[in-house]
Amino acid sequence: MKNLYRWIASVAAAMLLAGTAWAGPAEDVARMQQGWEQIKYQTPPDRQEAEFERLLGESEQLLVRNPGSADVLIWHAIVESTYAGAKGGIGALKYVKNAKKSLEQALAINPNALSGSAYTSLGSLYYQVPGWPIGFGDKAKAEEFLRKGLAVNPDGIDPNYFYGDYLYRKGDLENAERYLRKALQAPARPGRKLADEGRRGEIKQLLAKIAEGKK
Repeated sequence: MKNLYRWIASVAAAMLLAGTAWAGPAEDVARMQQGWEQIKYQTPPDRQEAEFERLLGESEQLLVRNPGSADVLIWHAIVESTYAGAKGGIGALKYVKNAKKSLEQALAINPNALSGSAYTSLGSLYYQVPGWPIGFGDKAKAEEFLRKGLAVNPDGIDPNYFYGDYLYRKGDLENAERYLRKALQAPARPGRKLADEGRRGEIKQLLAKIAEGKK
């Protein structure tokens, strides 16, 4: 029996020492998050397309390594859709369509993954992508998914920011301002300091546009 206890203890110790080997999807998601944040908020605009393309290749490998992970699917979609935005033009549409499919797969696996991020990301695609016959953009679906994201994470910075941005584009400046100010009050996300700072900068820029529009 003592030998059994020693064996269990040695296995537990090995697992702790080999933490990265056992991290799995969580570690891969963190790597994608960090890469995305650095490109989005610290890389010059003229270099972002190439850097997002590189990150997209890495995220495709992570998908193969983590089949069925809603978290990885969500971040793969975020990387792919952001790459599409940096690329621009008709050629970018296939990437946003792929991102849409990844988010739909993530919702089918776990709709609450990453605090409902699939809802928010899908909603943001629906209001930013052109409508038929060019793309799949749909304002009604955008509002539906953005509200679902808010229902899961009502105080989060991203759900409030994207809903505020949607309302701004819709012309509802008063409610847009309300959600954007709520986004500014969102609690800090552990390990996401760069993303939080970058997002707050975007929120302040949008609030400045709203203030100008109200004059």
